[in-house]
Amino acid sequence: MSKPVVLIAEELSPATIEALGPDFEVRHCDGADRSALLPAVADVDAILVRSATKVDAEVFAAARRLKVVARAGVGLDNVDVRAATQAGVMVVNAPQSNIVSAAELAIGLLLAAARNIAPASSALKAGEWKRSKYSGVELYEKTAGIVGLGRIGALVAQRLSAFGMQVIAFDPYVAAGRAAQMGVRLVSLEELLRSSDVISVHLPKTPETVGLISDDQLATVKPSLILVNAARGGIVDEHALYLALKEGRVAAAGIDVFATEPCTDSPLFEFESVVATPHLGASTDEAQEKAGVAVARSVRLALAGELVPDAVNVQGGVIHEDVRPGIPLAEHLGRFFTALAGTVPSQLDVEVRGEIASQDVRVLELAVLKGMFADVVEESVSYVNAPVLASDRGVGVRLTTDPESPDYRNLITVRGTMPDGSQVSLSGTLSGPRHVEKLVEIDGFDIEVVLSEHMAVFRYDDRPGIVGTVGRILGDASVNIAGMQVSRDRKGGHALVAMTVDSAIPHPVLDEIVTAIGAATARQVDLTD
Repeated sequence: MSKPVVLIAEELSPATIEALGPDFEVRHCDGADRSALLPAVADVDAILVRSATKVDAEVFAAARRLKVVARAGVGLDNVDVRAATQAGVMVVNAPQSNIVSAAELAIGLLLAAARNIAPASSALKAGEWKRSKYSGVELYEKTAGIVGLGRIGALVAQRLSAFGMQVIAFDPYVAAGRAAQMGVRLVSLEELLRSSDVISVHLPKTPETVGLISDDQLATVKPSLILVNAARGGIVDEHALYLALKEGRVAAAGIDVFATEPCTDSPLFEFESVVATPHLGASTDEAQEKAGVAVARSVRLALAGELVPDAVNVQGGVIHEDVRPGIPLAEHLGRFFTALAGTVPSQLDVEVRGEIASQDVRVLELAVLKGMFADVVEESVSYVNAPVLASDRGVGVRLTTDPESPDYRNLITVRGTMPDGSQVSLSGTLSGPRHVEKLVEIDGFDIEVVLSEHMAVFRYDDRPGIVGTVGRILGDASVNIAGMQVSRDRKGGHALVAMTVDSAIPHPVLDEIVTAIGAATARQVDLTD
């Protein structure tokens, strides 16, 4: 019987080949060369790539036997996950491989900016001895602000504490008790900006975090601030940072990521006080080896038909065929929950009702957690690290099942008890032979809305004219409503509207709706893959 074929399309560490073991036929090609890649994938079972190989619909069409694509790293910009899912191909990555390297680079950028290492080195190599010009500042006893206290942010906080710094952090998804265990005090973003001598950004790039630190925020910081962004480009507005540096409102910066990459020409490069690197967060020998070994193990599991914890789209392993369609629904409910709650709960309950409750549905609990943290932390979230992320944030997780489901064949409910004792809940189901994902309950309000990429939820006091007002404002902003459902607890009581729209609602438009209808709460939900 022939061995499964694994194609290695880019240079990977020898440890990667060792981790695959002797049970596979290993081939090699230059994945960046399309004319070499397309014929090479024709009869392979798995492809291992880094960042140079583009794995898209054309590749999936040519690779009829393909079962798994493994990206030896964190990012998946070069892999079309949607096309892979449609082709029934599993995509895996190595979400934990670079966290130490990324944290250490952030520290390196901070030290380089604080002590003018880059310009002093350049001057000396040019024959200039300028000790007084490149005098720097100490970190000792200063305040470090961490924006995003996920795994990488926590590692940076730990290392800065060792420098004798006072560490504060902004992260609405971390419990104060958990932060205190790290020796970190949680504060608002406004307080962090006002109080910090250095700021290091460690957030995922989402519609909510793009431009999070811009003109208004940089207007409130100390003029001696050193700002480091080794997370994702666009979270720090580069033009706003340029103006702040030019006007002396920010002292220095360390930048590893840019809104558009590759970036070889930026106004930021004109400042000696800016140390810039070409997205080197994961570029260490150790991180690359960890990534290669991790994905090699995932390929072994996938081709053996076992559960693959680091799969980012479809799951392998012993999951019942009736349970499998519920995995994307559960993940979307988790993401929707986070958008509604605005923080993480103290206790999260995942309830599965109906026919599938007789099967092993633990993967649905993992999918909810994966979705819940997908837009919260900087690192990639997988089925293996999602429970760890919950534990790190003090979230208790409980799965309950019940074969009885009075209203729906199967129903998944996500219910969170928040730190203040309040509750947030939502329920979803799959409809019809195509397994259409529907949201059927939010906080006790009965609705029936198809889950979509762009959604919004408003709460208000029930009265005439609300739907028309919302429609008019969105129409004026050229935002088309695809679907809408209104629910209320009683006539003239509390009401909730859930809607799907064709594009994201701009924040000023969302604010206009809130003011116009007197909404108690307004939440926009982005389920874009």
